[in-house]
Amino acid sequence: MTRAAGCPIISRQPTKDQMPAETEDFLSRCVVDTLSKKFYLYSSNGGEKTVECETIDQFMNVLKMVRSQVSEDCLAYTNPL
Repeated sequence: MTRAAGCPIISRQPTKDQMPAETEDFLSRCVVDTLSKKFYLYSSNGGEKTVECETIDQFMNVLKMVRSQVSEDCLAYTNPL
């Protein structure tokens, strides 16, 4: 059984021996909106979440974590005005 490549936000992609159940959600896309300090998260099962940061420090901490955990092919940025 093969599984589409996903981008789990908390841990790396599991190995073949550690494959999760099909019901588990993986991050399929993360869109960073630098102007509004928001992160839009889209899951492999169709779910959507928004992370809103109140301060620049919060935003930068989340961005640092996202960049360290999410593969480049899952990460996108909105266009500034």
